[in-house]
Amino acid sequence: MSTPEQARDKEVASFRTRLFTAMMVIVAALTALGLYLAQRKVTADAERNLQENFQAELSALHKLEELRHAALADRCNALAAKSRIHAAIEDNAIDLLYPSAKDELRDLMEGEEPPPEHGAQSLHATFYRFLDGTGSVLKPPNPKEVGPLDAKAEDQLSLTKLPETQQIGYVQENGGTDGRAVAEVLAVPIFSTDTGDVISTLVVGFKPFQPKEAGAGMKSGIWVNGQLHLPSLPRSAERSLGRKIANAIAGSDRAENNFRVNVDGAPQLLFYKRLNPGSLFPAAYEICVYPLADSMAQLHRLRWQIGGAGALLLLGGFVASHLVALRFSAPVKKLALDSEENRARRRRAEAALASTAEELERSTRYSADASHQLKSPVTVLRVGIESLLVREDFRPEVYEELSALLHQTHRLTGVIDELLLLSRMDAGHLQIASAPVNLSQLIDEWLDDLGALPDSPDVKIEKEFPVGLFVAGERQYTSLIVQNLLENARKYNRSGGRIRVSAHGNARDVMLTIGNTGRTIPPGENIFERFHHNSTPSAASGHGIGLNLARELARLHGGDLRLVRSEDDWTEFEVRFPAANGVNAVA
Repeated sequence: MSTPEQARDKEVASFRTRLFTAMMVIVAALTALGLYLAQRKVTADAERNLQENFQAELSALHKLEELRHAALADRCNALAAKSRIHAAIEDNAIDLLYPSAKDELRDLMEGEEPPPEHGAQSLHATFYRFLDGTGSVLKPPNPKEVGPLDAKAEDQLSLTKLPETQQIGYVQENGGTDGRAVAEVLAVPIFSTDTGDVISTLVVGFKPFQPKEAGAGMKSGIWVNGQLHLPSLPRSAERSLGRKIANAIAGSDRAENNFRVNVDGAPQLLFYKRLNPGSLFPAAYEICVYPLADSMAQLHRLRWQIGGAGALLLLGGFVASHLVALRFSAPVKKLALDSEENRARRRRAEAALASTAEELERSTRYSADASHQLKSPVTVLRVGIESLLVREDFRPEVYEELSALLHQTHRLTGVIDELLLLSRMDAGHLQIASAPVNLSQLIDEWLDDLGALPDSPDVKIEKEFPVGLFVAGERQYTSLIVQNLLENARKYNRSGGRIRVSAHGNARDVMLTIGNTGRTIPPGENIFERFHHNSTPSAASGHGIGLNLARELARLHGGDLRLVRSEDDWTEFEVRFPAANGVNAVA
């Protein structure tokens, strides 16, 4: 096997390896992405479901509390309306206040605690107290009749001022199975019938409603005064969780939130929500802790499922990549062969292009050298003819011949100058020093010169352009463009014909149009080709570089030259120049 074929086979094998690697990377990335998105979805769904659970339980709980609070407010308002209650408060007769209230609140204090579903209809209180005008608790003469409270719990009922609206609070008391309990209190203001001012507050205590423990492991409690009351947890776990809740509440201004915690080494999702927003009592929060064991187990199963699917996908990708590599290897090999052939053709084309460029450069250099060599003898010839014309010893016909020869030397000098200019343009050495050029003045000057030529036919000149029309360019080359177009219009005209010159401009361009009568240009003839000669036998002679030079100069100025039309005894050219900025007064 030859060396090029071995190189191609090696490239094909390398292509197969890269293709297989790319497909494996894509499949692995898709598997990892799927696992990540699935894990996020399971976690988000679990948190959302637990959040909805928590909100539903609290919503039901708050409805029961609202019913209970409304019923209790009615009872308290009825109690506050009693004249003997008002008299006892206003006279600070504690020995009469609590006995009077006892008769009115007897049904609240006696009997057993009803189940939560009947709590709104069957009110049951565990204690009640009155607050004096400063917000301090009025000590009952017989605490057992109004519900016993330890001194610490009773102090928690005191307020800095008497409320004007119903208030909800939570106090810690000794009780329950582990000696720890939280009581919900409702404070109802009592207003004076004479002044309408708040003269006292009735504070009634209840056992708080708790959400139903839906699902295995769900736990609920209340956080108040910096301590968590969640009896279903061990005391050490309760204290640790209470500190985490305190930090979360202190670090957030939200009334409700959730975060993950570990309780006894098990992941849990904890929700909290404030129970008494805007209350004069200390802030209290409902706490619910949900185990995440089920969600973690589901996530573990999902990982195995996605991992299995990813393994199958990898296996499928391996087979597919092998088949795809085999299928693509033949076109790749053919492409390698084609590329090698294309490189060979490109090298040949580059060599031919370089040869053509060298030939063109030699031709340009030859044209420039030849023009320079011709200029000197033509100048010597013109000077010799001019010296003969000043002599006075020749016959008249000799002077006529000498004048014709002098005119031809001037034409030859013009052709040589144009060839030199074309050589400079081809070499890229011609630069335009742009400045405002008065195009109207140039046209008038060349029209005057055109009429003074000895072989000029009898033609009518029509002009239509404003005075002081300026273009941006170099005067020497702009003049050469106008000269070539006007000389062509004169040269190819007929006797009795006409030449029409018009120009107009706007903010960007100036358009010059030169038309003449005479023989038309055949369709499809490339008159802008260098050294082009008219195919019409009877056409006027020319050297074939005027139009080519004029168009190249126009383009070098940022404009262009084109043949507008040539039919029905009329030929018209249009040249576009860039307008001089801020000079033309007429648009």
